[in-house]
Amino acid sequence: MRKAAFNNGFRIERGEVGGWAAYASTTAQGQVFLAGADNSGPWYLALDHPGVVAELGVPQRGFSGPGLARYVFPSLAELYSTLAEVYRLGDTLPDAPLRQFETAVKGLSGTTEAERLVIQRVGQDIFRRSLLRYWRDRCPLTRIGEPALLRASHIVPWALCDSDARRLDVHNGLLLSPLWDAAFDAGLISFKNDGTALFSPSLGAEARRALWAEEAKAQLIGLTSNHIENLAWHRARHGFA
Repeated sequence: MRKAAFNNGFRIERGEVGGWAAYASTTAQGQVFLAGADNSGPWYLALDHPGVVAELGVPQRGFSGPGLARYVFPSLAELYSTLAEVYRLGDTLPDAPLRQFETAVKGLSGTTEAERLVIQRVGQDIFRRSLLRYWRDRCPLTRIGEPALLRASHIVPWALCDSDARRLDVHNGLLLSPLWDAAFDAGLISFKNDGTALFSPSLGAEARRALWAEEAKAQLIGLTSNHIENLAWHRARHGFA
């Protein structure tokens, strides 16, 4: 259990909880609890981070134990794969980027324009790194997987967010290729709740053809209810029905 936890980023040992070995991470939020029937499995995992539980996509089991949800795996390979996903989500969901940001800007008051610019740049850098990790280095629309060709797009812009928590929230961001990012930022495109692209009537025919040339289906994959809430704000702001 210790090797499985350590190899997947959970290297802080929290002792035993009711027969489960508990581990945490310096970066990913939440704890993991691990147990095994014997050296040949099956293997058991419990989680206490509600955001990770909501987005993990692994069927829960009904047996009792620590945390908010519990899972069982017949092989170590399946346990390792799931732990890697747990770490990825725990390292990117809203509270983790916010804590990284607060640590990075500690001591900066933001009372001068220079400090405000530094704070914004640090925040945007953390936001981009978090989006790359959350979306697995791939645009959820075009499926482009070259990080140099991807932009961290705020749905609700940085300047219009009412808190740092929202500014750093990965659910307030999309990882888009440059042309789609520019069009989205300008309000020339938006997205329905199912991820289907919407095009403004003011978008020229040539630009429309160029956008469609990148991805004929033009549909975001992997939206959560939190993304959908922010996209509703974007549609309203830019006059999409």
